Amino acid sequence: MKITDITALTFRHKTNTVRDSDGHGHPGPESDTTSALLTITTEDGTTGHVICRPGEVREDLLDRFIRPNLLGQDALCTENLWYKVYKWQRLSGGQLLDRTLTAMDLALWDLKGKAAGMPVWKLLGGARPKILAYGSTMCGDDLENGLATPEDYARFADWMVNTRGYKAVKLHGWMPPMPGAPDPKKDYKACAAVREAVGPDVPLMLDPHHFYTRTDTLWLARKLAELDFRWMEEPMEEASISSYKWLRDNTDLNILGPETMTGKHWIRGEYVKADAIDLVRAGVWDVGGITPAMKTANMAECFHMATEMHGTGAGNLSVALAIHNTSFYERGLLHPFIDYDKPKEYQNRIDDEMDADGYVHGRDDPGLGQDLNMDYILANQT
Repeated sequence: MKITDITALTFRHKTNTVRDSDGHGHPGPESDTTSALLTITTEDGTTGHVICRPGEVREDLLDRFIRPNLLGQDALCTENLWYKVYKWQRLSGGQLLDRTLTAMDLALWDLKGKAAGMPVWKLLGGARPKILAYGSTMCGDDLENGLATPEDYARFADWMVNTRGYKAVKLHGWMPPMPGAPDPKKDYKACAAVREAVGPDVPLMLDPHHFYTRTDTLWLARKLAELDFRWMEEPMEEASISSYKWLRDNTDLNILGPETMTGKHWIRGEYVKADAIDLVRAGVWDVGGITPAMKTANMAECFHMATEMHGTGAGNLSVALAIHNTSFYERGLLHPFIDYDKPKEYQNRIDDEMDADGYVHGRDDPGLGQDLNMDYILANQT
């Protein structure tokens, strides 16, 4: 199945999420934004799609790195194609990001699933047909009745567990530029309030400020261990593996990582070798796609370690359903003012519908399991 065409179409749609000066998302007034549809097509007309950010699939990136390596190649040879493009990163001057590599890889896997007439999660191994989701909150804010206080977090966690049906909850703490952030003691107060609200048996996790000092991180980790939290992720700069080794040696709390550190499956192997983490993090958009995410999961299994997928979406869900050594699918980001279950204008349904028991099910549709509103996308291209 030779690849004959690679296109990126940018289109308009509405959003009710705004970004603060540090890049964190919060609820906001509805506004216009743009996304991109990357499409890879083969000679028989089979296509693979993925939605991504326009900057990740700019024409100059496609012309320089993607098209020269993919056009005329067999679309089913995903391992070969991933390596062909990945090796261009070294001398790309920092232009070829992992997220561009991810978009290409996801579109190829979507195409591969459609060519086989199978969902990607089954092609990858199909370890389970469904997986429990944890509710992952947005970062703290200063919005009245939003996520401005520990009581707000407790109230929202109670709704997630006792009304919506989530069986686990992860908090994102307050991050700059929120007033008073970062503050490990405020993060702890929110965690304590949530533990009291949902009771002792609901698994809880924390993703705090990402640049705490060793002393602040250790204090927070020991307090979370007292609350029986399941894990904490990325509390310090991840380039310092020795800091994470030090943290793990000094706390009983499970440490999950690395989350955003560059280096794909290789750096995660180095973290495991250094005994710097208890659980491995491997979101498809962090490591360069499904292809390296599966390598990460297989590596972690050799050491009886879980690989927890970072982030929502069809790619992460496919990997989570395909492997044994994971516990939850991350569903979010959630907020009292956001209806996560409402499809976006370019979707006929969301990628990760959740039932009343807290499970997200693998779909039997060929490909990644997306249901895109192509009529809307084509009618709203910029």
